Amino acid sequence: MDVELLVVSDCPHQDAALRLLRTGLTDVGLSDTAVRTTVITSQAEAERRGFTGSPTFLLDGVDPFAARGQPAGLSCRVYRGVDGTAGVPALTEVRQALKRAADAAAT
Repeated sequence: MDVELLVVSDCPHQDAALRLLRTGLTDVGLSDTAVRTTVITSQAEAERRGFTGSPTFLLDGVDPFAARGQPAGLSCRVYRGVDGTAGVPALTEVRQALKRAADAAAT
């Protein structure tokens, strides 16, 4: 599985997002999976990549947390999870997304 984290420069949630991805990957038995981090530096790149805020998680090129109607842009992203508003999704949501992506890749 291809796992990529898209961020803007100096994203305050980058480290938490990386820890969350690594924990989720370990929890679902994919601890050997590499995680790439890409810094989005321009509005044009944000539009080309479908980047709707930092951090954005991509699993095999798909944003599992994409919301309809969100414009591309160089901004912070807000995830609304079980504990309210946060700069990263809940671990349970990340695990579910990783399992779905792994299952899709296996078929």
